Amino acid sequence: MPYVKPDTVLDQMVTVGSAKAQLPVKDLLVRGFLAGSLLGFATTLAFTATLQTKVGLTGALVFPVGFVMIVLLGLELVTGNFALVPLAVREGRTTLGALATNWTWVFVGNLLGSVFYAALFTLTVTPDSEMARLLIAVAETKTLGYAKLGGYGLLVGVSKAMLCNWMVTLGVVMALTSQSTMGKIAAMWLPILTFFAQGFEHSVVNMFAIPAGMLLGARVSMADWWLWNQIPVTIGNMIAGVVLTGFALYVTHRKRAPRAVSAVPVPALGLEAGG
Repeated sequence: MPYVKPDTVLDQMVTVGSAKAQLPVKDLLVRGFLAGSLLGFATTLAFTATLQTKVGLTGALVFPVGFVMIVLLGLELVTGNFALVPLAVREGRTTLGALATNWTWVFVGNLLGSVFYAALFTLTVTPDSEMARLLIAVAETKTLGYAKLGGYGLLVGVSKAMLCNWMVTLGVVMALTSQSTMGKIAAMWLPILTFFAQGFEHSVVNMFAIPAGMLLGARVSMADWWLWNQIPVTIGNMIAGVVLTGFALYVTHRKRAPRAVSAVPVPALGLEAGG
């Protein structure tokens, strides 16, 4: 599993961010739709594993399968793009307008794919099943739970979203640290498992989980969904992706031209030439 060094990984991050910014809207929507759907599959797989084993960590262990499929197939996840596309802007390889276009259409694609999967999946779930009860509880906790706390609830949601996407974007970066498929899978598995096991807030996962709960009878309105979760969580995901992963790695690993070192005359050191 050939290892790729961090400075080379940073070069790849800029290149990938630039390539993503140049994709046409059609590709952003289709790839975003597929990514949202696959993350929905991964979420229900994780919930199924948790219900079967009664051990939450089991769900976290299997959840990264969706992320792996998304990365290996070159699909578009807005949370990952929060870290990559701004670096291309910083390097002058794309524009802020292209960044806004990418983020907007990928977000829409992710939303459509997630809701589509939620609509299909809830048709397979009986209202009195454990899965239905879990999805309802998740939807209400992620919205009404924060609403009960008021402004502090928003702060908690944003904080959990930042912690989440710090790991998710590291998953994107870690996939670039290996040149082999198995190496990429192993590397990206680690941070994705870490975020899911701790119950942090991922905007695209919530695009599936909350609508699914609503379809099954959760006491959650559209306003509850967007005001108490989707908007603040997306903001938190964006802050972490841009600052804690993208620019943090850029600042420390970006190659710079070596500074010229001027020769110091030997007499200035108080030494004789033959010394």
